[in-house]
Amino acid sequence: MSASSDTQLPRTTVSRIVVASFIGSTVEWFDFFAYAVASALVFPALFFPDLSPVAATLAAFATFGVGFLSRPLGGVLMGHFGDRVGRKSMLVISLVGMGAATAGIGLLPTYQQIGVLAPTLLVALRLLQGLAVGGEWGGAVLVAVEHAPAGRRGRYGGFVQMGIPAGVILANVAFLTTGSALSAASFQAWGWRIPFLLSAVLVVIGLIVRVSLTETPQFRAALAASRLTRLPIVEVLRTDWRRVLLAAGTFVAPNAMSYIVITYSLSYATAFLHLGRTMIIWIILAAAVVWLVVAGSTAAISDRWGRRRVLLGSLGALALWSLV
Repeated sequence: MSASSDTQLPRTTVSRIVVASFIGSTVEWFDFFAYAVASALVFPALFFPDLSPVAATLAAFATFGVGFLSRPLGGVLMGHFGDRVGRKSMLVISLVGMGAATAGIGLLPTYQQIGVLAPTLLVALRLLQGLAVGGEWGGAVLVAVEHAPAGRRGRYGGFVQMGIPAGVILANVAFLTTGSALSAASFQAWGWRIPFLLSAVLVVIGLIVRVSLTETPQFRAALAASRLTRLPIVEVLRTDWRRVLLAAGTFVAPNAMSYIVITYSLSYATAFLHLGRTMIIWIILAAAVVWLVVAGSTAAISDRWGRRRVLLGSLGALALWSLV
């Protein structure tokens, strides 16, 4: 369907919906990246103390990686039911699931307290995080884009993508503030839990924002015309499986590079280069600010130049960066 939202809703309402999508996305990605920071800083010693430092770091990052296994499943499930019952309900479910998992991590006993059950529960909560964020991104983009006026879909969808670096910034600021306010021993003992528990407050804010969302004009039109597909995921894979694979493939390189910068670089710089944790976090924060600005700018440019041209140019720049 090609109906544009500017014929359905006032522009101020559309703008409010886009801002709501940005805030919800930021909260979700704050939760996701708080785990990434903790994986680099504290999880090796707290949940894998019997392993060597290198093995413990690898084990911690393995639990971080578990979230990526469940993300595709979350995208499939949330996408399927989003097409069946609406985008709004799925976004609320993903936010609640993420908040429950993140708060649970903040309350989780360590290996010294409950033994091997601690890393087992950590993996289970990480799987739930992956399911939630897997359904978050696509659903939030759909809400923004399907409400966007014609010719501005890139700009509106870009606000959701900007929520990712915004989440990185908030997560790193939370750990930076907590680490600066506490001694190293206190931070290791209990201070690391504060950013995870803070998620409960952010989730409440995100829920208030998301409950105010309306269903998109496209979904309401399909519902009114009784044009909802019984098995959307089957229909998509049957008719557009090549496009699905191409779209998924475009994310491989950007995601891999971004996680190397915001996660592994923190672990490598502190554990092996013996650089200060605070300095590295500040560097990551600066990179995330650049990321946020570029994400919004290129999304807006894509409305003029086309998505394919912007994507190819960005991937080419990423390839050059990886070789430097």
